[in-house]
Amino acid sequence: MANRFTPNANHNIPHLDYLCRQKCDMGILVPEWIDEEQDSEIPSCPFLPSVQMPRQRPDLIAVKLPCHNDGNWSRDIARLHLQIAAANLAASCKGNYPVHVLFVTTCFPMPNLFTCKDLVARERNTWLYKPKLNELREKLRLPIGSCELAVPLGGLEQDYSGRKRQREAYATILHSAYVYVCGAIVAAQSIRMSGSTRDLVILVDDSISDYHRSGLELAGWQLTDYDKIIFIDSDLLILRNIDFLFQMPEISATGNSGPLFNSGVMVIEPSNCTFQILMDHINEIESYNGGDQGYLNEIFTWWHRIPKHMNFLKHFWIGDDEFVKQKKIHFFEAEPSILYILHYLGNKPWMCFRDYDCNWNVDILREFASDVAHRRWWKAQLEYDRREAEKGNYSDEHWRIKIEDDRLVKCIDEDCNWEGKLRHWVDKSRVAAATLLSPFSAASQ
Repeated sequence: MANRFTPNANHNIPHLDYLCRQKCDMGILVPEWIDEEQDSEIPSCPFLPSVQMPRQRPDLIAVKLPCHNDGNWSRDIARLHLQIAAANLAASCKGNYPVHVLFVTTCFPMPNLFTCKDLVARERNTWLYKPKLNELREKLRLPIGSCELAVPLGGLEQDYSGRKRQREAYATILHSAYVYVCGAIVAAQSIRMSGSTRDLVILVDDSISDYHRSGLELAGWQLTDYDKIIFIDSDLLILRNIDFLFQMPEISATGNSGPLFNSGVMVIEPSNCTFQILMDHINEIESYNGGDQGYLNEIFTWWHRIPKHMNFLKHFWIGDDEFVKQKKIHFFEAEPSILYILHYLGNKPWMCFRDYDCNWNVDILREFASDVAHRRWWKAQLEYDRREAEKGNYSDEHWRIKIEDDRLVKCIDEDCNWEGKLRHWVDKSRVAAATLLSPFSAASQ
């Protein structure tokens, strides 16, 4: 077939061994759980057969990708294997020799391996890419799946300090102005207390329904003023600097359940083209939980695992024995912090008494209750204000006083000026607070 259309070109049909001689699933590359702390075993990814590099450098790599009609085509391991093999073949060319990769498929290629920014042309079922080879090589140096950690358990702080600052920002969503504003405030404060000076962006929309509001997370891909975004939920507390995650590719996140990632903390690369792909398939790809996390997991089935310490859930599982419970409590209270991020599930700290976790009061929420973790959120909120006073070096020196106050403190008053309280999310050099309509609204009409 190729000789018919390009008779004067040299053609090579390489051989690729199957990853699995018999039937296997994505679980071998994207397992439900790995031993991150290496207590009992060292996690490892399986060997992935590759194509032998031809003697002559290729100008074009053409691949036909399978696309099953069973609704689970994005988790076809053979399809993933073919795309990684094509990427390895392109990346094996020395230097920045221009190589094009052509996919023939009725389903779109993985958007975080061959990115929209590298898409040269598309016509019906053909996708032509001219990948940036250095970026492709960086991705392929990482573990081939979430079967291993892509970031060491101790982080990469030292490795990132000398890198040239790129267009990077933290972003969060304010789903409800009067319920989540305190969470967004403290999340911003904790980022600053960690030492980060990156821009802070907030997506705000309290004018649409809960159903449509879930689509706000997809709007993160429209923040094209930035090359990288670390997307965080507004119910997080950043305990240690995580700027080093900006050097990670899309999608980098912690594991959730099964082969899925948790979108509470994730690295994305804004692109209008990727956003359009997300929008185009909203009505045909089903989310396992009806929300953005489920939908994104169907689009980005290949992702990079970061340690759970970078999105540690405030949650005591039913199966946790006493040793595990005490270990989690130690993580919650350790100083200096062992965890990078603490993610508050259940009733949020700002909706409870300051010195009492109200998750204890509801039977189905008691698994999220921890007075130690609860106090840590409030301590961070008060500590930020104290540090600001210390910077001012006020002569009365009230900032030296250890704060002990058992009064009730809540932030759910509809009369409070929540827009003013979001000043932490506004960068001085640009307007960083965005009010957006949900991208779901157009698709649902």
